[in-house]
Amino acid sequence: MTLRPSRELIRSRPVAALASVCSVAALAAPAPAIAEGASSGSGGGIAKPTVVLVHGAFADASGWDGVVERLQRDGYPVIAPANPLRGLASDSAYIAGVLKSVKGPVILAGHSYGGAVIGEAAAGNRNVKALVYISAFMPDKGETLGALGAKFRGSRLNPALRQVPFQNGDGTTGTDLYIKPDKFHQVFAADLAASTAAQMSATQRPISASAFTEKADAAAWKTIPSWFLVATKDRAIAPDLERFEAKRAGSHTIEVNSSHVAMISHPGTVTSLILDAIRTEASGTPSLATTGGNASATGLIGVVAIVAGVGLIVAVRRHQARGR
Repeated sequence: MTLRPSRELIRSRPVAALASVCSVAALAAPAPAIAEGASSGSGGGIAKPTVVLVHGAFADASGWDGVVERLQRDGYPVIAPANPLRGLASDSAYIAGVLKSVKGPVILAGHSYGGAVIGEAAAGNRNVKALVYISAFMPDKGETLGALGAKFRGSRLNPALRQVPFQNGDGTTGTDLYIKPDKFHQVFAADLAASTAAQMSATQRPISASAFTEKADAAAWKTIPSWFLVATKDRAIAPDLERFEAKRAGSHTIEVNSSHVAMISHPGTVTSLILDAIRTEASGTPSLATTGGNASATGLIGVVAIVAGVGLIVAVRRHQARGR
């Protein structure tokens, strides 16, 4: 006697086959990489973006030390370049050059005046996947930092500034701005030890006064996703200004009970915000989640799976028609 499989079994076999094809396609698809061309750990794994940290006025790159240490511990390549502090246009051009030297995707963070710099330096750079602002200026195109800083009350910076004239090699002159030593702790770093603030005051790097009167030439936060840390005890930039900027840009925002230098007093929180930007962009932005090569391979496998699935369905229907 010849046994024929039941129609229920006939129906089930193509379904199982289709599931098998889909499973194979899923297994064959390459794992999404965070960055194309970025360095990866010694054991292979997922490539990681480079984190570039830009300091602001009255400071240097050492203010990022606690954040750099944590990011490097997690395997991220980090660069904390020297911000010249000579003017918004020239500083932005300098940092833009640093960014162009980095291969693969970049997560770009700026503190204080550094926020204004990254908003201009990142414009037109497709490798910059996220902007992170730490108690920072975040001007729109055409705005000056002086006018932006005057929008809200809460800053005690202006009365605390000391003006020092300087002369350039070509004979032109300008004015450098320093924070007065007796005001530095209160205005800039109130949640740090007084001895630490005194050392920072003695080694502070001045900013040219012209940086506060130059108009921003670009606002990269309009096209690049942004994250913002509002320092609620900030006396250098008004916390309400920081909230205004973050809301205007649609930034992912957190508030921290911190002075102006949150990256020094709360390095773990700042690092977590940067990592949140990395994870969010890795999971939600195609240009960061997959490389061009991976995207092509995944697309091809998807097409094969669909074609195979359609072929199986057609075969099932024909087999069923014959059995009727």
